[in-house]
Amino acid sequence: MQEVVGSTFAVGAVGSLVGVLIYQNLLKAHPFRDILFWAQLLYGASGLLDLVFVLRLNLKIGVPDYFSAVMDAAITHMIGRIKWMPLLVLSSKLCPAGIEGTFFALLMSIDHVGLFTSSAAGGLLLHVLEVTRTKFDNLWMAILIRSLMRIVPIGFLFLIPRTDPKLSILPTEGLSTKNAKSILQPENVEMASLVNSN
Repeated sequence: MQEVVGSTFAVGAVGSLVGVLIYQNLLKAHPFRDILFWAQLLYGASGLLDLVFVLRLNLKIGVPDYFSAVMDAAITHMIGRIKWMPLLVLSSKLCPAGIEGTFFALLMSIDHVGLFTSSAAGGLLLHVLEVTRTKFDNLWMAILIRSLMRIVPIGFLFLIPRTDPKLSILPTEGLSTKNAKSILQPENVEMASLVNSN
């Protein structure tokens, strides 16, 4: 059992890496809103792979449980990474100079609050549907509701700008600060003699 769980996590990590490579080589020039729309739609559809597994449809088409679970992990992690990359790129473009660490910490905090909320809501849903460790009659319904809820963020995509990802979003005066300009002066640089070697 431990080998199955370990290999599932390992293949999921490979899926994440493949997602990063797909974004870097094929999708980085596409508008953020388009990538997020299709990624979120595919993320909702990938939740139905669990439904195939729970209803044992994989055995009817000749796919073993192990292969089905591993492929589900790989596909879900890959789509999740493709969905996450444009948000990181967009956040880096929206971040003013000097607060990069704070901005990234804020982004991670929002992500973790979302994960905590979704876990709590999932637990509540399982309680309402009376799904326990030994009773799985309504598990298919919980998976279906989860897959439909994954599509809900598409309704908020109007908040994402439809711009060329290569263009700067912030005005040029917002990209530099007084400290960033003053650090270029030789008298403000420690070991200035190394800078002005001529």
